[in-house]
Amino acid sequence: MNKFEAILLISPEVSKSTLNDNIKNFEESISNNSGKIKDTEDWGLRDLSYVINNFKKAFYKYYQLEINGNNIKNITRILNQNDNIIRHLFIRVNEHQELPTNLNYEKN
Repeated sequence: MNKFEAILLISPEVSKSTLNDNIKNFEESISNNSGKIKDTEDWGLRDLSYVINNFKKAFYKYYQLEINGNNIKNITRILNQNDNIIRHLFIRVNEHQELPTNLNYEKN
C-alpha cells in the first residue's frame, strides 16, 4: 500500500446533503478499491486561485489515504464522471504530514 494525500474541490452550488453524498461516495470508492482513509480534514468553502468552470469558490476536502497506486485510476475515473467534483488531486507521499494542516489553522 502506498501513501497518498488527496484533495477534492466540490462545487459551491451543491446543497449540504448533496455535498455529504459526494463525500460519502468518494470514501466508499476508496474502500471499494482496497484503500484505507487514515485521516481527513474539512477545509470548508474557500476562494479559488483562478476561476474553474465559472466558479470562484469551492468546498475543499483533504484526505490522507493508504491505497495501491494502480487503484487511483479507478477512483479518478469515478471522480471525472461526477459533475459536482470540479477538481481533484492525488499526491504520493513518503509520510503523511501531521494534522491539523496549516490551511486548517488559517480557517479558524
